[in-house]
Amino acid sequence: MDLCHLIDRNAAFAPDKPAIHFQGESLSYAAFAARIERTAGALKAGFGVGRGDRVAILSLNRPEHLVLLYACARLGAILVPLNWRLAVAEQLFILTDAGAKVLVLEEAFAGVIPELERSLPGVSLLGLDFAPPHGDTFASLLECGDLDGRNPHADLSSPLLIVYTSGTTGRPKGAVLRQEALFWNGVMSQHMHSLTSDDHVLTVLPFFHVGGLNIQTTPALHVGATVTIHSRFTPEATLASFERDRPTLTVLVPAIIQAVSDHPGWAAADLSSLKAIATGSTIVPPHLIERFVARGVPVLQIYGSTETCPIAVYTRFGGDLSRTGSTGLPGLCCEAKVIGDEGDEVPPGTPGEIAVRGPNVFFEYWGNEIATREALRDGWYRTGDIGLCDDDGYFWIRDRKNNLIVSGGENIYPAEVERVLLEHPDVSECAVIGRPDPRWDEVPIAYVIPRSGRRLAADQLKTHLKTQLARYKVPREIVFVADLPRTALGKVQHFLLKQLDAQSRSQGEVS
Repeated sequence: MDLCHLIDRNAAFAPDKPAIHFQGESLSYAAFAARIERTAGALKAGFGVGRGDRVAILSLNRPEHLVLLYACARLGAILVPLNWRLAVAEQLFILTDAGAKVLVLEEAFAGVIPELERSLPGVSLLGLDFAPPHGDTFASLLECGDLDGRNPHADLSSPLLIVYTSGTTGRPKGAVLRQEALFWNGVMSQHMHSLTSDDHVLTVLPFFHVGGLNIQTTPALHVGATVTIHSRFTPEATLASFERDRPTLTVLVPAIIQAVSDHPGWAAADLSSLKAIATGSTIVPPHLIERFVARGVPVLQIYGSTETCPIAVYTRFGGDLSRTGSTGLPGLCCEAKVIGDEGDEVPPGTPGEIAVRGPNVFFEYWGNEIATREALRDGWYRTGDIGLCDDDGYFWIRDRKNNLIVSGGENIYPAEVERVLLEHPDVSECAVIGRPDPRWDEVPIAYVIPRSGRRLAADQLKTHLKTQLARYKVPREIVFVADLPRTALGKVQHFLLKQLDAQSRSQGEVS
């Protein structure tokens, strides 16, 4: 059985049920299954795609992305989602590293084609909304008639996704997720959200991240629910969809929660269809959670990473949401623990590195045996995140291991300082990094974005911080900025901020 079997069975049970809504059109489960079958057959017949071959996609969110995912599952092939926000050179690195056989892309990203034809002339092109030079259209695949797209050698053990991590240094690494990882991840999502075929999921996060693809979208399709897809996030479209489409579930990362709840239409928006929202990808400020809770919408927290597909630890719909700041318990189908530097589990309440083991965990980093050995030890994935676990098994995430600031022998977690900064009414966003110091080894430095129209002084913020933090945790300097370096999901990239801080100091811009 391959993962596509779940789509086929839903099509048999409820052929006319809407599987996907996109830009005013609906795709029933029967039509979705048929489109997957034709696509798999055409990829096999026209391009020789089979078990282990890589098919890349470069596009905004659209149904074809999901069609390709399940067509690859049927063939035993591997889908490689490309981050459309990357530069052409970065996209070419991924295409080269993955050894893509086919690239499916939107016309908006056709700028990659000239360099692709020079560097990788063997890659076949398929246009989603145009006819690329020396390539075909995706629509032509759907006109190929009934071709056999099945592969008797494809099953749940087959690799299905290579998702490239942003990384903190050097080149990105491609985390390989097997079909079984998506299957068990789906089981945990269904448990987390009490997700059934009666639910309606709104997806606004990009499919090139496992968060947009696998926290709710694929689990909803596996259980026969309906998914509404937005090509990309805007606060206006999200608020309008709450009222028009009446979703029961959605995933909103903290940056999106802030954008939606800061929008002028927030106060009047009808949120009554939402039974819950899920959030994660970074530590979530409590004041953002409270914005939805105050409107009667429970907020579920999730912890995980690309390498865990991503669900690993979560709070559950109908479960205990009273532990402020906790990201919940280890998932239904995996294990999690907090370990010390030697790999031994530490006592409850002791900070350490979070490790995860289970069928949802990635198989390897593509073509990178050394990085795979470093990350996977005795089946446990070492996440690089610092957290702690209480006596009842609930987890709290402190920070990235690489973000830890050691000042005069004391550990400072930037996320803790950021949390207190964000409690100030005039602070919109912030990030705290360590700056080298000849006396203390490192000292904390805060970069702060003030709320629009507000005037802030560094001394004012330091006074606020001193009421809640030890003196050594108070940033040595506070720098006011208009923006911060971020990932596509709005997560601040602390390692880039450190580089920018060093450059600014070398140029005399920061004292």
